[in-house]
This record gives sequence, C-alpha cells and structure tokens, in this order.
Amino acid sequence: MQCSKCNNFVPEGYKFCVRCGQPVAATPVIDPMQTQIAGAPAVDPMQTQIAGQPPVSVPYAPTYQSSTPNKPLQPLQHQGSYQHPYQPPPQVGYAGFECTIEHGSAFALAVVKLSPEQSIKAEAGAMVSMSPNIELQSQVQGGLMGVLKRAVVGESIFINTFTARGGPGEVTLAPPAPGDIKVIDLNNQVFLVQSGSFLACSPAVNMDTQFGGAKSFFSGEGLFLAKFSGFGKLLVCSYGAIRHKRLAPGERYIVDTSHIVAFEATVQYQIKKASQQGFFRSLTSGEGLVCEYMGPGDIYLQTRSLEAFVGVLKPFFPTSSGG
Repeated sequence: MQCSKCNNFVPEGYKFCVRCGQPVAATPVIDPMQTQIAGAPAVDPMQTQIAGQPPVSVPYAPTYQSSTPNKPLQPLQHQGSYQHPYQPPPQVGYAGFECTIEHGSAFALAVVKLSPEQSIKAEAGAMVSMSPNIELQSQVQGGLMGVLKRAVVGESIFINTFTARGGPGEVTLAPPAPGDIKVIDLNNQVFLVQSGSFLACSPAVNMDTQFGGAKSFFSGEGLFLAKFSGFGKLLVCSYGAIRHKRLAPGERYIVDTSHIVAFEATVQYQIKKASQQGFFRSLTSGEGLVCEYMGPGDIYLQTRSLEAFVGVLKPFFPTSSGG
C-alpha cells in the first residue's frame, strides 16, 4: 500500500503510515476470477454470453502448440521430468553399499556394510576381516587381455568379489602400505588412477587401462593408468593422506611428481619444470619436474611419496661391501 499524504510505502496490515502517521485504509483483496462492475450483477469469467443468446460455458482446455501455422493445433504431450544436460539420470537399480573410513589417514581401514546379496569388488589381498556369511570369489577380470592390462598398471591379476549371503554382512579392507583411503562416488564419470592406488569398487563400475604416454611416465604414475567409469563407489588408497582438490574450468594447479593419486578424465595435464628460470634451477630446488593440471574436474593427491621415503631410508641399508 501507499500513503495518500507522503507517498511512503506502507506494509500490508499497517493502519497508519510509519513516516507521517496518516491513517491508511485497508485495500480490499480483489479476486481476479470474480470481477463486478458497479451496479451490475456478478459475472462468472467462465461463463460468456452474447446479447440475446443463452450463456455459453467455456470448458477448460490444455495448452496447445502447432508445428506449422496451417495445421490444426494439437495438445501438448507430457515429456517427463526435466533433466539438466550435465546431470545424467541415475542408474536404474543401483544402490551403493555403505562405507566408512576408520583409524585416520595414517592407518586407514575401510569398513564396508553390505545388504543381503550385495557385492563389492576388491584388490587381491586387501581383505582384513569379514562376516561369516560373506562369500568370497576370486576370478580373472577380463580374460587374457584383462590379465595383460592389469599387469602393466601394477595391479593384481585376480579380483576378489565379496557377497553377503542370507543377510547383511561386513567386509573390512586396507591397503598394503600405511596411508589413507578415499571413497569417490562415480556418477557416469571417468577417473584415471595411478598404479597401485586401486583398492575396491562397486560391481557396476567398469575397470580398464589407458596408455598415459611419456608425460604419465615422468609424472610418476607409470606408462599406463587404471581407468574406472560408470556408476558406483570407487575406493582409492595411497601412502600418506589423500587431499581432494576441485578445479574450476580453466583453473590450473601444480602437483609434484609421484604425488597424484587419481584425477577425472576431464582434467588435462602437462609436465613442466618446477622453476621458470631454467632447468638447472629446477634441479637445484629439489623439485625437478612437476605436473600442471587444468580443470574442470576433481583431482586427488597424496601428501607423501613412497619413492621419497625409500630415498630417505637408503643410506641406512647395508651395502655389498658390508659398510
């Protein structure tokens, strides 16, 4: 409402203007479906009448559309719920298992809760404990080609499948070296994982390998990368804690070699010198070569490098000369 004296706005329900104190008459609420001209009877907008003719009822009609102006209009057909072009529909029948990470990032343990007849695929030797009703099956993934692909990425030839039979069950998993575990929820995404960082995944997740080339080799990830795609959960592990970093489109981020665990396939990367002042400065800085990643997408990096840890212990190893 508006004050008739000072034109100040008056909130609905106020009887006086808050500025000048002028009384404000309440404005009646008008129903747009019930309009009436002074001195004339009420008119129903759903009833139309021509002079000298009986009233005609106007039934409700749906919205119409026409592909061409010369063709009769056709009612709109229901097209279903709207889906964002970058948000794929959920996988029909998919129900992810429950997974929690215990004991921190130094000695992480994945505790997986399985519903009846639910399964999880895991790296051979990753199982720590399980319920007595868990059925274990070990098989070669992908036949002969699967054996060769998993061999080149440094993974075990066999994949273990744990299934809860006759009721819910529990499986605990851990990596061979001290470190962290992260759960990545795949929603029709593709992730590339460095050699030795795969721990477990949902049965619906597709497992493959991808040739990384020279830049993958010099980045410390090996010539081949493990490739995971589809819907479900992916468990990755590392030596040291795992840090998640989400890159916006065009955003760049530099990671030292041997410190990347996994990254989304939409992320591009290149190998470059750590110092912009020359290769010698890069070597003397102790960094040498680094990886520069560019978004969009997610990357997961590890806070420690197993190769660097071995280098620290090397002076304490006995030599062939007995020194």
